[in-house]
Amino acid sequence: MSDLDSMREEIDALDKTLLEILKKRNDVAKKVLAFKLEHQLPVFMAEREEQKTERLRRDAHEMGVDPEMVEDLLRIIMASSRATQSQHEFPMATDEPMHVLLLGGDGGMGKLYRRFLERSGHQVSSIDKGNWYELEQLAPTIDLAIVTVPIHVTLDVIERVSAKLPDHVVLADFTSNKVAPIQAMMQAHKGPVLGLHPMHGPDVPNLSKQLMVICPARDGEKGAWFGEQCKLWGMRVVEADPDAHDHAMDLVQGLRHFVALLHGSFMKDQELKPQQMLDYSSPMYRAELMMTGRIFAQSAELYADIVFSSPERRALLTQFFKHHERLAAMVESNDRAGFIKEFEAVTDFFGSFATQALFESGYLINRLSDRFA
Repeated sequence: MSDLDSMREEIDALDKTLLEILKKRNDVAKKVLAFKLEHQLPVFMAEREEQKTERLRRDAHEMGVDPEMVEDLLRIIMASSRATQSQHEFPMATDEPMHVLLLGGDGGMGKLYRRFLERSGHQVSSIDKGNWYELEQLAPTIDLAIVTVPIHVTLDVIERVSAKLPDHVVLADFTSNKVAPIQAMMQAHKGPVLGLHPMHGPDVPNLSKQLMVICPARDGEKGAWFGEQCKLWGMRVVEADPDAHDHAMDLVQGLRHFVALLHGSFMKDQELKPQQMLDYSSPMYRAELMMTGRIFAQSAELYADIVFSSPERRALLTQFFKHHERLAAMVESNDRAGFIKEFEAVTDFFGSFATQALFESGYLINRLSDRFA
């Protein structure tokens, strides 16, 4: 036991040394942040992180240390470093501060982007229900107006605000649909129009590695600075066609969220309590249950807006129900062979992605199980 105690003391001392090294690393990271601000560099540089990760994996392998563990540790450290940097100022993408107006600025997304815009040196104003009367006075000074309100009132707000905006103002929106809002902005506003879709919620700790989808509609170059600003925040920026974007979102958002409702509603009817299900769940089902449960911790109106946001999305759901009926018939008729045939057809359709999914989901499941089981 004395030998074991001695080895434990040595491990404790090494753990403390690790903390001291992490503190020194944080101190250097602060100097890096100051340099980035001075030289207008983005907080997140994907190439640098990937090169560093690959190098450390090679070093770990040569030293007999698990490369997977080393990569996990490094990515956690780098994420923490980015989060710390996100509490400070950011470089500005323009030579002079821009004046941004957030329509619906009291909401979660409005508050989030106001914080990041102001930390980048831009001037930000907010219009919401209580101060709509200020719009006329603010309008002449605005460079970019972003509509960030619930989906069901977006078109009304676009029509209402466009009458007050000068032609030089870039009018944009944060809606998860793009075709209808862009059409509405193009019809109501004579100036530049930009469709934006931040692919994250208002609860993210920072914008680093988050995705911003941009759909230029009219005079897109006049709003290009906003995309550059997103990159300086560390975001991934993707330019998309509005129709292609909405078709993908019908599946990514509409169908996915309705399936979550189906899952949760059936559990309710069967009185399958989530906490009790955890007692019998595999790591895979635990991950699925957590993804379902997080939706019901949020606003029902928000998800209703998403699911019922367009006729196209509702039509896709109707097709889904008919497809579900066909598969349900296999169960009713005990058609095991039909199930296998359908399963193998989907396997062929997924192709190599199934292997990628097996690897990535395995990583997620193992980490979730290790942390919370």
